Formats: sequence, structure tokens, C-alpha cells
Amino acid sequence: MSKVLIVAEHLNGQLNSATARCVTCAKAIHADSIDIVVLSDAPDAIAAQAAQIAGVSKVITVANAANAHALAQVLAPQIAKLAAGYTHVFGPSTTFGKDLMPCVAALLGVAQVSDVMAVDGPHTFKRPIYAGNAIITVTAPAEHAVVATVRTASWPATGAGGSASIEAASVDATLPTHTRFVTLQQGKSDRPDLQSASKVVSGGRALGSADAFSIIYSLADKMGAAVGASRAAVDAGYVPNELQVGQTGKIIAPELYMAIGISGAIQHLTGIKDAGTIVAINKDGDAPIFEIADFGLVGDLFQIIPELEKAL
Repeated sequence: MSKVLIVAEHLNGQLNSATARCVTCAKAIHADSIDIVVLSDAPDAIAAQAAQIAGVSKVITVANAANAHALAQVLAPQIAKLAAGYTHVFGPSTTFGKDLMPCVAALLGVAQVSDVMAVDGPHTFKRPIYAGNAIITVTAPAEHAVVATVRTASWPATGAGGSASIEAASVDATLPTHTRFVTLQQGKSDRPDLQSASKVVSGGRALGSADAFSIIYSLADKMGAAVGASRAAVDAGYVPNELQVGQTGKIIAPELYMAIGISGAIQHLTGIKDAGTIVAINKDGDAPIFEIADFGLVGDLFQIIPELEKAL
């Protein structure tokens, strides 16, 4: 019998859609029950959102002032205590999950399964390696709990319609004092979140400068899209690193991805391999991006983008 515990990711009282994607993955192992745990200083509103995800059996809340900010070293001991009785503990393969879940695995004395992109059985999973150039099958020991991060770009979010019960839990765990929250630094934008947006417009090194990158922002605003960038554009200082898409940035799966002035290095392609439709605009007709693009346009982006925006 499989019982899955999913760690909810949330920020500012809002549940991240990555949690619903973890639920989809949990359903693939045909679990007998899927529970979500919300750790926060005030978890009620977040728990109410989680309870609406279809297929969720129960939402567990852990209210503690120490959980006001998501610190892996603080959350992990509590999750490890709650994991008793569960066969699987899942978290999203986001910055939050990549920071937290290895700590949970260490406390439970098991090896973590990372970036689950497909499920072959309750203990057998597929995950990418070598920047997504190869897919391997991993089998976890059946006698131990499976701690895994779910590659959110590979799983659609489970829809609403659920009515799971919500239960408050008290966890007797020793929390560390050597780690403390200082401040959260994050970019602020009225545009959609890059990780969950259905449309993304990305720019590359060909833009030439931070000022020229405004052409990407303008097109994205016209389309109601999020803005992304290649690592080369980030390294050149055109945009902040939270916009980076690729192996060392964000792995995304929008319905529409527009790569503008991006040549298509394998590290970048890794981040968009699950996108629905890929559109490439580049003056180099031999750029690798055209090999995977559904639609490609060869030409000067500084001429094409204004024309495209005018047509829109």
C-alpha cells in the first residue's frame, strides 16, 4: 500500500502550482492516499487552497512561528517526523524543493531520487541526466521510504474540484538554532511568473545590451507573457539571474516559448524541452535552436520584433 506525503510550496499566503504538479506525479504511482503538508506560521489559507486539489485525501497543517520563512534546516526535521507511516515523500524540483528534500532524505537515512519525470512503478522512476541528453531508470529500495523531487515541467498540474479534510498536527522535533532567516531578495514584476507562465518570451546575447532588452519586455507585455533569458544574456548583465532559463536556471514547460536571439546551447534547450510550441527568431539560419523549433524565422530581431508587435 502506497501512501504519499507532498510538501506544499507556498509564498505570501499563495500555494505554488508546483504542488499540484507533484499530486499528478503521485497519482501515477496509484497511491492509496495522497496527503499534503503545509508548514507555515499561519497555514489555514494555504491549506484551504491545497484541499481543493483533486485527488488529495488530507491536508496536514503545522503551525509554528519558526515556519514563517521556508528554511530547509527548520522544515526538514518536522517533515521527517511527519513522514512516519508514509511510503513516499515528494517535493517539487524547484529552488525550494532542491534545498529542502535532500535534508529530509538525510534525516530519514535514504538516498534521494531527483527530478522524477516519469513513473514506471511505485519504486521505479525515470529522470534526466547529462543535461537531458539521456534518461535513466532509477529503482529505489522497496523497504525504505522514497524521498523524491518531482520535475514540475514534466507533469501537468492537477485541477481543482477536491474537498480534502484539513487536520492540524503538532510535531515534536528539535529545530536548529544555527540557521536563521535574514532577508528575502526577489525580483518584483507585474508580469506572469516565469516558472508557471503559459507563454514565455526569452532573449539572448544577440540583444547586445540591457537597454536593448526592452524590446523583449515590450513584446512580452503585448502578449501577456513572462520574460526569460539565456545564460549568456544573464552573464552579460542584460537581466537578473532569476530570469535565466536552462540547466543552471529554471526548467519550464510553457504552452508557447519564444526564443529571440538565442542560439540554442544544449544547456538552454534542457530548460525548454517540455514546452508545447517553440518559436525561434535568429539571424543565423544554422543556429541549433532551429533544430527543435516548431516555427523558425531567420532575420534581424530588431526589425522582426517591432513588425510582430505591430501585427499583434
